[in-house]
Amino acid sequence: MAGASIFVRLLGFFYRIPLTRYIGDTLNAYYGAAYFVYTLALTLSSVFMITAVSRLTSERVALGQYRNAQRLFGTAMLLSVVLGSAVSLIMFFGADFIERIYNFESGTLVSAIRVLAPAVFLVSMLTVLRGYFQGMKTAAPTAVSQVIEQIFNVIASLFLAFLLFGGENFSAAAAGAAAGTSVGAFFALLVMLFVYMLVAKALKRRSAEDSTEYIEPRRKQAAAILKMAFPLIIGAAIFTIASMMDVSMANNRLAASGAFSGEEITALVGQFTGKFVLLTTLPVSLSMALSSAIIPEITSSHVTLDKEAVRQKTNLALRISMFLAIPSAVGLGVLADPIILLLFSRHPEGGALLRYGAASIVFLSIVHVITGVLQGLGHVKIPIIGVFFGVMVKIPINYYLMAIPEINVLGGVISTVVCFIVAAIINLFFLKHFTDIFPAIVGTFVKPTIAAAGMGIVCYTAYNLIMLVGSNAAATLGAISLGFVAYLVFMLLMKGFGRREIELLPIPRGVKRWLV
Repeated sequence: MAGASIFVRLLGFFYRIPLTRYIGDTLNAYYGAAYFVYTLALTLSSVFMITAVSRLTSERVALGQYRNAQRLFGTAMLLSVVLGSAVSLIMFFGADFIERIYNFESGTLVSAIRVLAPAVFLVSMLTVLRGYFQGMKTAAPTAVSQVIEQIFNVIASLFLAFLLFGGENFSAAAAGAAAGTSVGAFFALLVMLFVYMLVAKALKRRSAEDSTEYIEPRRKQAAAILKMAFPLIIGAAIFTIASMMDVSMANNRLAASGAFSGEEITALVGQFTGKFVLLTTLPVSLSMALSSAIIPEITSSHVTLDKEAVRQKTNLALRISMFLAIPSAVGLGVLADPIILLLFSRHPEGGALLRYGAASIVFLSIVHVITGVLQGLGHVKIPIIGVFFGVMVKIPINYYLMAIPEINVLGGVISTVVCFIVAAIINLFFLKHFTDIFPAIVGTFVKPTIAAAGMGIVCYTAYNLIMLVGSNAAATLGAISLGFVAYLVFMLLMKGFGRREIELLPIPRGVKRWLV
């Protein structure tokens, strides 16, 4: 699942490169704004279903209640379709109103928002199927469907964006790029339905053989889903609304500074959404996958009162997450400008956003993993507290810094880092308070940080040396490659990898046995 998530993120990342190269930061502003609306719509209608169905299904499977688990699936599907239909219609017919909230020019966002509306309905069914299989501790169907979804999304988005783009028609190109999301969701749903049909008979036979006497009423199951969904919706909605506020406040506060034209403001917003957000969320994909996958694992251990298993799984998830997040943050910070130039050679602006905002990767990863642990333990409301206070700190920082011409959208980057720091600290506090689990500081944070610092020196030195004889592309790729090797070497020298982490490394088994 983690592998599929990273592949999907990489594929989604690389298809944005040609769009930005040839159409520019203005497209990113329109596409990013419309996509935040889509994300909020999913949050309100269906994304919570993955967590809720996964956790509730794993509970019933752990207790041998297969009939109730199957019945829960049907209840969740009906509920999700109703919610998905309602939110999809609101999104389609309310596109004009949403555009006015964003403070964009009339007609620039409406088409992009409307072509995303069908995807909300399709994903409502898709999330129930994914949550159900994850609750059964089978991540393969979710992983395969994610890959299929992104492949069709990329193909359709690129084709339609370039087909509809002409001259300065950025809004039509953004709508074309957004339309690929609905295409991808449709094919992913077909895959999940096909997989379900393959195992449907076996699932029904297992349910029929279940000797559980108590059959849960659908009303009670729906209430359980909604009870769990409410805090999940609030927590995710706060983050998504904060992202939408970044765009809206940037439009307002940059205009209030009086230092930028309308076109310059749109381009700056595009750099924020299409470069900073895109590049910093890419390494977080592993943490997001771990957060989703760990919920049924933690729930199963919690239901069977296996506290030691909960502790081990929590520490392992955090360690794996930090092994990737910390060096990613250092690497993106050190090579910010070269990476932007490599990926977006026609529009190489925005390196400062990445350089100052790379630290957000570490803290957002912590937030995701601990949120998954707390939700798996049944504390679904607790992560909202960290998110809420993080956003409350973010808003005034945005308001003040964005109006300073020398800082402009960098204010949104700074506020994002502070927001995630606050949320991560609060989540760590509650993890200790409710579970008496606290990550091993040295193994989880100190050793990866020292190794990443050494890696950063290697990257910086290698880039500047290669630039003496080569191009930016050669220097950047060479520095990244040498940095990756350096990080692994430093971690091995400090014995930063445990036995279980070494087993997960993409290296030959003989080498793994030697390292262990």
